[in-house]
Amino acid sequence: MGAPVHGLTSQTQKSLEKVKVDNKRHSRHLLGNTLSRYYFFFSILALCLVLGLVIVFIGKTALLLFARISPLDFFFSFNWTPEEDSFGAAAFILNTLSLTALTLVIAVPISVGMAVLCAEIAPKWMKNFIRPVLDLLVGIPSIVYGYLGLTVLLPFLRRVSGEGLGDGILAAALVLALMVLPTICRISDDAIVAVPRKYRDAAYALGSTRLQVIMRVVLPAASRGIISAVILGMTRAVGETMAVVMVIGNTPQLAKTLFTPSSVLTSNIVMQISNVEFDSTWNYSLHMMAFLLLLISFVLILIIRLLGRKRRDA
Repeated sequence: MGAPVHGLTSQTQKSLEKVKVDNKRHSRHLLGNTLSRYYFFFSILALCLVLGLVIVFIGKTALLLFARISPLDFFFSFNWTPEEDSFGAAAFILNTLSLTALTLVIAVPISVGMAVLCAEIAPKWMKNFIRPVLDLLVGIPSIVYGYLGLTVLLPFLRRVSGEGLGDGILAAALVLALMVLPTICRISDDAIVAVPRKYRDAAYALGSTRLQVIMRVVLPAASRGIISAVILGMTRAVGETMAVVMVIGNTPQLAKTLFTPSSVLTSNIVMQISNVEFDSTWNYSLHMMAFLLLLISFVLILIIRLLGRKRRDA
């Protein structure tokens, strides 16, 4: 009778030891999950705090402008001569919108066409070459694009157009188009690849050609993703600074032609912010320009979020 009791005792001890090990492992996992939860919570809280401070600081400083000049003078006047207390930003606002629109006109057709090529037409070896190249282009610093525009693009535009300088809206738009092209192309590529295969098979079964399938089935099905890609590209084009500063001419006037040296919100801020006193109307005007860029970015991001929500609901 003694041997079975001894065997039972040993088995019980092993079971207890296993339970203790499992409890310790569970406690470590529970502690890790708790710490991870608090870490992510405080990270999100810190991000929201930093974003809130940026909005409050820039917005508070920007709104001080309207205690000294009227909103009509700022938003609708084309006269920007701070030395004479004239702070009309209409030219910069219109130049920014014009530059963004021209950039998208150049970049979107090429980007979407390349996305269609990668997702639907190109052989595998070409896809494996194009996609990494586009990913590398996304990571190139903007000042490199600006330097290439200054040393390569501007002399080319002078020879082609016969203009004395060559800088202006067109040069800036071409540089920005090259910068936003990889972003729009890669996101559009992912959106097209995500279209279910059954849509294509059904269209081919009805006798559609490849072009008809792409134009009438694939692109409409991926339209929300493509629009999101275009808006992200627009956000980068609106907020780009260094590349634009190097090729646009930095003259505070409305761009009446594609080769008129001009300035946009970002370039005007970076060229003048270091030369002004903090408690001055000039500084408040520059802060209001930065606040406008911030609002434009928020609106574009909200549009992307709405499009993503509609896609999930669909």
